[in-house]
Amino acid sequence: MTICSYATFDDPGSDDEIEPVLAAWREAGIDGRAERWDDPAADWSAYDAVIVRSVWDYILRREEFLAWARAVESVTRLLNPYAVLEVNTDKTYLRNLGVPVVPTHWSSEDLPDWPEYVVKPTVSGGARDTTRTAGREQAGALAAALEAAGRTPMVQPYLDMVESEGETSLLYFNRRFSHAVRRNPMLAPGLAPGATLDDARARLRPPAPDQVELAEKALAAVPHALLYARVDLVRLSDGSPAVMELELTEPSLFLHHEPGAAARFAGALRELL
Repeated sequence: MTICSYATFDDPGSDDEIEPVLAAWREAGIDGRAERWDDPAADWSAYDAVIVRSVWDYILRREEFLAWARAVESVTRLLNPYAVLEVNTDKTYLRNLGVPVVPTHWSSEDLPDWPEYVVKPTVSGGARDTTRTAGREQAGALAAALEAAGRTPMVQPYLDMVESEGETSLLYFNRRFSHAVRRNPMLAPGLAPGATLDDARARLRPPAPDQVELAEKALAAVPHALLYARVDLVRLSDGSPAVMELELTEPSLFLHHEPGAAARFAGALRELL
């Protein structure tokens, strides 16, 4: 039997996708075991593949995580592969994606004149260290503080349309579309600090044709095997879609929202192996 590791972190109880994934893997003839990515006792060479999933603490020690990924890939199959993780764990990849993305300013100097700003570091997740402000001076100060700490800032306009339109996340397994959800942004009014994606009221949403076209163009820019991908899109003020993030490292896959999604995920893994 094929044996795969589901790489998680030291709080696996916060990942409600582990059990449905492992069950779907069993149905597909794959013996799956959840293990901490930083467990020094883990023998990664014992697996046919290591699947990077809820490694949500990597943002606190990215270099250590990448060193781990490189070492794992030297002894077994890593999905998504190291070359993807190295690029995708720093959001500066958006500069080179080659498709429309949310307008982004990458320093504290000469900020554009926007009604509201969102400031965050390029290595982050779950709205950690992310601030929304209407003040240009405050936005610049926040970005400068990130630079002083040795971090690269991202300064973006706050898009009012996300409060009515929401964000659309398209899920792909082995580059095939599985399902899409609509979710409210973390910084929308009424959401508590630290809210999770499920707290943000995700629900199934059929994507529009222009969203599918953009998502698939974004995926086409990645020349590596992709077991999973989540393309997060928003609409700009002119109504056109733009990529907010191309999640290829540890995204929630919203498997509970779509019957059959876990089975499709397992089937994609089976194909790649």
